[in-house]
Formats: sequence, structure tokens, C-alpha cells
Amino acid sequence: MYILEFEKPIVALRSKIDELKELMSQGNLDSDTELKKLEQKAQELETETFKNLSDWDKTQVARHPMRPCTLDFIELCTTDFEELHGDRHFRDDPAIVGGFCKIGEQSCMVIGHQRGRTTAENLHRNFGMPHPEGYRKALRLMKLAEKFNIPILTLIDTKGAYPGLGAEERGQSEAIAVNLREMSALKVPVISVILGEGGSGGALALGVANQVLMLEHSIYSVISPEGCASILFGDASRAQEAATSLKYTARELTKLKVIDGIIDEPIGGAHSAPEEAMNLLKAEVLKQFSKLSKQSSDVLIERRYQKFRQIGIFAETA
Repeated sequence: MYILEFEKPIVALRSKIDELKELMSQGNLDSDTELKKLEQKAQELETETFKNLSDWDKTQVARHPMRPCTLDFIELCTTDFEELHGDRHFRDDPAIVGGFCKIGEQSCMVIGHQRGRTTAENLHRNFGMPHPEGYRKALRLMKLAEKFNIPILTLIDTKGAYPGLGAEERGQSEAIAVNLREMSALKVPVISVILGEGGSGGALALGVANQVLMLEHSIYSVISPEGCASILFGDASRAQEAATSLKYTARELTKLKVIDGIIDEPIGGAHSAPEEAMNLLKAEVLKQFSKLSKQSSDVLIERRYQKFRQIGIFAETA
């Protein structure tokens, strides 16, 4: 089990509860009242802990290796998924997964970053960091969805686009830039959801949407806190300080009008109850698709354009 530092008191208390249950099952102890008290205490501690997470704590939750990913959402919340491969130029990039599916009765093109959980999976998926062919595959699928008038859902979870030499030689920045331009003009509804970590242009290349949503404990930023600390302070160990300054949590980005809404997570974070978390995401996506489906293509494009034009507008005061 992967345990975050702030989760240790909760885990310790739940271990005591398990020990007590074991003793009771063996008939060595009869303490039902004590068990109920401990269970209530554990629930209250977990609720209070996750209610008051620092920005750095949320970063650790967003990066949790067991946090639900694109393939988890596809497995738990979609039917008739047909994965599509390749960018028709170079190769198939496993760091991007996409295909047609149904979410409830809603036909949809789902496209998302995919990390691994084991070392072998991470190597196969390149730790969720796409090459340019990954972004070109994503764009190909978006254009296919537009052709058949099917709405698009993108699921974002990446530290950023892969910065390797081969990726740069094959046009990494150009692939991201083209995605930004083309997504802004798509004639179908587009919803983007940050599942875990939304890093820089690698995230934004799937994030030009009519509705940009975040799971409660996810993060979305131009740079990692470690990278920010290295640049600003010359010391990556000051990442916790940088995390507060970056204001990259869902709550802060809602205030700044960078995102449009927050999807609640179960108490304990999405990694503690992935099926419940994905069902909450599914319900919100269906709700937003229902609203967007009533808008014409021209309205969808104009509102998407205006939404991103207005990010960063501020007024100076004396």
C-alpha cells in the first residue's frame, strides 16, 4: 500500500480497528461499543484531514500512483469502447489513449493521457508524457469525432509533454501548437477534465474546451513545483513553498476563472474509492454534455474562444 505522509495517522487508526475486529472474530474480546467509537473517530479524522489539505498535500494526492486514470474511467464508466491507434505519420503513442465509446446513452470520443502503475507499465506509457505523435493521434481522433458530430471528452493527467531529443526533432512544440489552434475551432462540444496532474503545454494540448473541470484534489499548472523552485529559488527542495505560490489547485483556479468547475472526490481522495470517484465524474460529464448539446456550432466555437481570451484579464487597483 502506498501511504502519503499525512495519511499515516488515519492508516494507524484503521489498523487498530482491524486488530480489534480480528480479536472479536476469534471470540477473545467483546467490545462492540469501543469498535464503533474507533470507526467514528477514524471517519472524523479522515474527513478533517482531507478537508484541510495544504497545496503540497494536494500535489501528493494528485500524483498518487493508485489515482484513477483514463483507462479506469473507460473501464468503469463507458461501454462499447473501441480504441483507435496511430497518428498516420510516425507511430502509435501509448501515452495517449482514445476511441469511440458510450457514456450512458451519450456517444462520445474519449481521449486521455495514460500513465502506468508498475515500472513496466510506466516504461510502456512513457510515464504519461506524450511524444508529438501522441498529440497528432489525439487531433486525428478529434477531427474524426467532429466529422461524425460526436462530442469529445479529454482526460488530462501528465507531468508534461516528453522533452526528449527525438520528440523535439519530430516537432513537439509544433504538434502542441496545432492542437491548440485546431481544438479552438472544433464544431462539437468539448469537455476537458484534469484527473491528476495537468502539466504545462503537455496538458493544455488536450485542454482547449468549452468546459474545463478538475477533480477536487488535482493540480493544473504551467510548471511543476520542483521546477518552479529551481528557477525562482535555485533550490528544488523548496517545492512546498512554490506549490503555495503557484495557486494551481482546483479551488484557486476556480477563483482565477481558469477552470469552470470542481468535481468532488470521495473522502480519502479518488485513490481510496476509484469507482465512486469515476461515477461522480461520469455524472458531471453527462450533465455538461446535455447543456452543451443545445448550443449551435457557431456558439460553441465563439464561447470557447472568448473563454480562453479572457483568462488572465485583471484590473489594477491603487
